[in-house]
Amino acid sequence: MPHILIVEDENIIRSALRRLLERNQYQVSEAGSVQEAQERFSIPSFDLIVSDLRLPGAPGTELIKLGEGRPVLIMTSYASLRSAVDSMKMGAVDYIAKPFDHDEMLQAVARILRDRQPAAATSEPARASPRGADKPAAAPQGEIGIIGSCAPMQDLYGKIRKVAPTDSNVLIQGESGTGKELVARALHNLSRRAKATMISVNCAAIPETLIESELFGHEKGAFTGASAGRAGLVEAADGGTLFLDEIGELPLEAQARLLRVLQEGEIRRVGSVQSQKVDVRLIAATHRDLKSLAKVGQFREDLYYRLHVIALKLPPLRERGSDVIEIANVFLARQAARLGREGLRFAADAESAIRHYSWPGNVRELENAVERAVILSEGQQLTADLLGIDIELNDLDDDDEAFSTPAAASPTNNHEPTEDLSLEDYFQHFVLEHQDHMTETELARKLGVSRKCLWERRQRLGIPRRKSSVANEG
Repeated sequence: MPHILIVEDENIIRSALRRLLERNQYQVSEAGSVQEAQERFSIPSFDLIVSDLRLPGAPGTELIKLGEGRPVLIMTSYASLRSAVDSMKMGAVDYIAKPFDHDEMLQAVARILRDRQPAAATSEPARASPRGADKPAAAPQGEIGIIGSCAPMQDLYGKIRKVAPTDSNVLIQGESGTGKELVARALHNLSRRAKATMISVNCAAIPETLIESELFGHEKGAFTGASAGRAGLVEAADGGTLFLDEIGELPLEAQARLLRVLQEGEIRRVGSVQSQKVDVRLIAATHRDLKSLAKVGQFREDLYYRLHVIALKLPPLRERGSDVIEIANVFLARQAARLGREGLRFAADAESAIRHYSWPGNVRELENAVERAVILSEGQQLTADLLGIDIELNDLDDDDEAFSTPAAASPTNNHEPTEDLSLEDYFQHFVLEHQDHMTETELARKLGVSRKCLWERRQRLGIPRRKSSVANEG
């Protein structure tokens, strides 16, 4: 059982993180500072160290040296993102921005531990892959790390294996929630850069006024508040892979700088006249049609063709046939183990609902639905109503006519609002009610999710950001 050290000075965060990891079969020790960790433990004896960046006394980065080669995952607030980049240049294996949701942390921990294991040990049970469509233990595409065996996915696996060993730019296309970051991670892990850093950036989650500085760095005095020079995320990915998610949201000015990286292999920090060479493999992803955006001047055409060297298309879940049941069963086993609810299974009506629902939120929506059902269930069988999805009767096959959701069965539901809001209903209601007077960071913190998760749910539910909210982030 992997042994993890948590170093965090806030008791609430430290305790919550310890409980989360222990529920997922990790052994956990904790400390409130670097000094306490030194006094109580032999730091190099841990498999992983998870530490806050800002601690009383010495900063969390001190654990990189004290760990003597043990991986250190740095936790940092969004405002300290540049410091996180500096941490990675000092030797931190990765960083995670606060506030983060449980799945983000579990995915990061599992990935780091898995990457540190010998290749022969990568067939870890479900606990080692706590996130979405990550890694079924016995799947033939195990080294890819994605669940599914339908024909479109088999074709995708073949392309990943061919493309990964090269340094060609890759554009991953697909709807939100289909697993584009998993494809990017597979490309990195199967490349010659696998032992180097992979930096993941959601272009839509960073305010437009900060995106150039975050990506390319800045010099002291480059703008108001730039009290010191900082390296950017592109520079942090030097020698490794840079994954730009939702690149269609990148402002045109930043696109021009990125084009220089691809053409010349160099960057110039904001406010600097000097350029420096970088060796970065770029993987980009989007749910938008970049070619159409380029035609109307919303995306640089020259950048589009630079990115479109290799294009990988991820099919939506509704086009993956029986994969949906395979994925749902993996999620069910994972959630049951996490919550100590062994022996859970889907009832016949739940399986029918899963097969016939269109899953507009794709794999991520399916994962959320299964988690909801496990939490709300009282018996061993998970019924369709626990999934919280809307199935129309005419969407079902003839042999499923006896099945209906409460919404379909109740004739009054079209006239009277229900008091039992689903999780998605609550999310939409909360965001619409509070977005005029709260920033995206505040909304995410109140909802208990990351900024990236908040943005992705906005996309799926069609809730645009208000201009006032965008301005407040700057």
